[in-house]
Amino acid sequence: MSHVLAAVAWPYANGPRHIGHVSGFGVPSDVFSRYMRMAGHDVLMISGTDEHGTPILVEAEKEGVTPRELADRYNRVIVEDLAALGLSYDLFTRTTTRNHYKVAQELFKTVNDNGYMLEQTTHGAISPSTGRTLPDRYIEGTCPICGYESARGDQCDNCGNQLDPEDLINPHSRINGEVPQFIETQHFFLDLPALAPALGDWLRTRQGWRPNVLKFSLNLLDDVRPRAMTRDIDWGIPVPLPGWEDNPAKRLYVWFDAVIGYFSASVEWARRFGDTPESWKKWWAAVENPRSYYFMGKDNITFHSQIWPGELLAYNGQGTKGGKPGEFGELSLPTEVVSSEYLTMEGRKFSSSRRVVIYVRDFLSRYDADALRYFIAVAGPETTDTDFTWSEFLRRNNDELVASWGNLVNRAISMAAKNFGEIPAAGPLTPEDEALLALSRNAFQTVGDLIEHHRQKQAISEAMKVVAEANRYFSDQAPWKLKGEDERARLGTVLHVALQVIRDCNTLLTPFLPHAAQQIHELLGGTGVHAPMPQIVEVDDLDGGPAYPILTGDYTDGAKWETVPIVAGTPLKPPTPVFKKLDPSIVEEELARLAG
Repeated sequence: MSHVLAAVAWPYANGPRHIGHVSGFGVPSDVFSRYMRMAGHDVLMISGTDEHGTPILVEAEKEGVTPRELADRYNRVIVEDLAALGLSYDLFTRTTTRNHYKVAQELFKTVNDNGYMLEQTTHGAISPSTGRTLPDRYIEGTCPICGYESARGDQCDNCGNQLDPEDLINPHSRINGEVPQFIETQHFFLDLPALAPALGDWLRTRQGWRPNVLKFSLNLLDDVRPRAMTRDIDWGIPVPLPGWEDNPAKRLYVWFDAVIGYFSASVEWARRFGDTPESWKKWWAAVENPRSYYFMGKDNITFHSQIWPGELLAYNGQGTKGGKPGEFGELSLPTEVVSSEYLTMEGRKFSSSRRVVIYVRDFLSRYDADALRYFIAVAGPETTDTDFTWSEFLRRNNDELVASWGNLVNRAISMAAKNFGEIPAAGPLTPEDEALLALSRNAFQTVGDLIEHHRQKQAISEAMKVVAEANRYFSDQAPWKLKGEDERARLGTVLHVALQVIRDCNTLLTPFLPHAAQQIHELLGGTGVHAPMPQIVEVDDLDGGPAYPILTGDYTDGAKWETVPIVAGTPLKPPTPVFKKLDPSIVEEELARLAG
């Protein structure tokens, strides 16, 4: 057993999240976490809503509410949506907790004490019409290096180079299109050049990363510059230094405080649910040698393979300037950055402003959570951009979930319930019986290894191959033809083998389809929890701030990653369908809804 941290990207609380978001951070991290728990590892899956920065201010002003009111509203919406998807967070919290403020400020002070924060005069971008600071990511223009026309003010996604907003050719605000005004301002910068040798040494030891992620991350070292870690803004965490902390217009950069959320959420989890308030150390203390996996979309690679590891190295005192760890001790760096590509929709990039979007809540109001989870797992943007189309969603649901997996479950359990009323005993096994049973047993190793190495599309394909073989076996054995009394023993054996393989396949598919897995477990006569689900719990802030909802759960009693023999004599009832067959008319209906 090892301690495994699943660090899941923090959804931004300026609006509801769409299915493109959860295809990158949500479902892949949950599949991984569920499998690792089933395989016996001690998993801590953490995240929360990211609630600071200019976009919150912009949206709050548009809606006529305070930033806190906006964050409160969308924090709750996002919590409810992620719970409905069945994402098994040990703690899903938020960045406006007092615990998070204290942890972020401690890291900032230690990084500064170790010499890795540089106070510099720089040029900040402001909106001429509002006087508000524009974050680097909210400024677009043409990259001066490769000519890409949609480069952002912090980096170019085309060539991967780090940029400053004033480097851009024809810069403009993504908020309202106006040309930003650049003014002189004082800020703290993370001294990445002093951390680059240690970052390079660490990156070159990484194994098993998706090649595009590792290559992109190493290329970032070619043009390393100090990176601003404070901002001219009045919504965020105060800068914890004399002369700065009382300045209402200076705050920690949202990308400094957001990535620290992985750690502060672990501290909060330990304070709320751990054996001791220091329990977080099992997933963070370098001496514990934990494994940590960070899940996000590809636009966030920079912050997880360069900025966050750089902050950790600086906190540990492991850059060229030396230093010593702060009060939390030496913290471990990521084991792997698991980045997904983009999900598009009907050939277009997701865009809430252009209404090219379907929000998680709207999707789940019409379709089952496992139908979306299945599509993301089998056809999502794991290593290449993927297009979500309603016609492909319909096909995957009806031809694969319903006609293949759901139909196998329904046929076998129905026939056993009708003919025996229970799981029948198995008689002598034929070579065909043995072959199918061996196939499903061996799939645990194959599918498990693929999930552990973040090859989820291949993993679920391997599981569905066993389903296909079970369907073929059922058709070849034709148990419905075994009607005579002298054939009853053989009928029982065929059904026993089929039900055993269904149980195995259900376990193999549990990380992907937890809602259906629980239902199938019960259809097979099982009791208790097979696939634990998250719960929404209303809590008080540990340090006296406002109350808020969290996602958490007890995931200790679920199924294990192994074949478990079915028990002859277990009562069976006629099953109800596990998956819903969708009418082809939904394609036109959804396309019309999108067009409207």
